[in-house]
Amino acid sequence: MAKIPGTGGAKGNTSGRGQRDLKVRVKTAKGRKMSSKLWLERQLNDPYVARAKREGYRGRAAYKILELDDKYRFLVPGARIVDLGCAPGGWCQVAVARVNALGEKSGKAVGRVLGVDLQEVDTIAGAEIHVLDFLEDGADDKVKAWLGGRADVVMSDMAASSSGHKNTDHMRIVALVEAAAQLAFDVLEPGGTFVAKVLAGGAESDMQAMLKRNFTKVANVKPPASRSDSSEKFVVATGFRGRPDPEIETGGEL
Repeated sequence: MAKIPGTGGAKGNTSGRGQRDLKVRVKTAKGRKMSSKLWLERQLNDPYVARAKREGYRGRAAYKILELDDKYRFLVPGARIVDLGCAPGGWCQVAVARVNALGEKSGKAVGRVLGVDLQEVDTIAGAEIHVLDFLEDGADDKVKAWLGGRADVVMSDMAASSSGHKNTDHMRIVALVEAAAQLAFDVLEPGGTFVAKVLAGGAESDMQAMLKRNFTKVANVKPPASRSDSSEKFVVATGFRGRPDPEIETGGEL
């Protein structure tokens, strides 16, 4: 696991103050729901939120892809990246720097970063952002046209809208990951990587089997930046085997 800079040694370094003095507390305003109060309090006390503001990332999620890449090394200079559901843009920011999309690393290959989302996303230097529903017919062809070829990495931090029902939400995000994987099969180069967020649960066995058929290695990881009370994890599938020839799959009958 990647070590988190800036947090080591924080515990106990209280300058004589009580530990509780280090925690920001939020008073419950009249009319504010307790859930909103708890969310705001968690945000104010989250070291990743503070670090993201300090380092210019658009959200704490940037550190999840940073930590995954520190371990699996798929965001390499010269790589072509597709970020599905890219808003607000933190994963694109990380990818731009690591694949050298701006050409700032002398002597290193220059990569490309393509982000797509259902909504408009503020411009990110070094990334090309498009409004696109990746579930629509022909989305894979649009992605390849924009990218100028196939991708080396397809990644997704998408989550379906929460219903408040754990099992329903789990099944929804598994379905979303399966759909993202299908697009990845259409746009990835052989040897490519697929990275996606899922929620831990019991409905992803078919998805895992599908990924194992199409990639040489599939890992399930919870990076340090994922909150300990969250059921999210990430699948990192490497070594894409390539799209099977449909003639072979159907015995020559199309």
